[in-house]
Amino acid sequence: QVQLVESGGGLVQAGGSLRLSCAASGRTFSNYAMGWFRQAPGKERDLVAAISRSGGRTRYADSVKGRFSISRDNAKSTAFLQMNSLKSEDTAVYYCAAKGGGFGSNTYYTTGYEYWGQGTQVTVSS
Repeated sequence: QVQLVESGGGLVQAGGSLRLSCAASGRTFSNYAMGWFRQAPGKERDLVAAISRSGGRTRYADSVKGRFSISRDNAKSTAFLQMNSLKSEDTAVYYCAAKGGGFGSNTYYTTGYEYWGQGTQVTVSS
């Protein structure tokens, strides 16, 4: 089992920045691609960003391209999501997720990920 714990959420004004962290334990972190998803009340849980096992490939939702950046530090078993130029529509619970296997099309969907963190709330005021 892989345990994932998100941190770094909070309240921020529109235009501000937050950096989310996802600390992993239980299995070798570098064996897993990582994703960040978000879910607003009454809406689907959708991909924000994903990163391959080595960190060499990334994918982003169109809505966050140019504003968010996913990264990972395998030595520290931690994934990050740097969020800049935040907008009110970024308000959601943000979830960290891990998946085995390759970095194929299933990285875009919640069903492609086996392990999930508890989520951290991000609220952007406007």
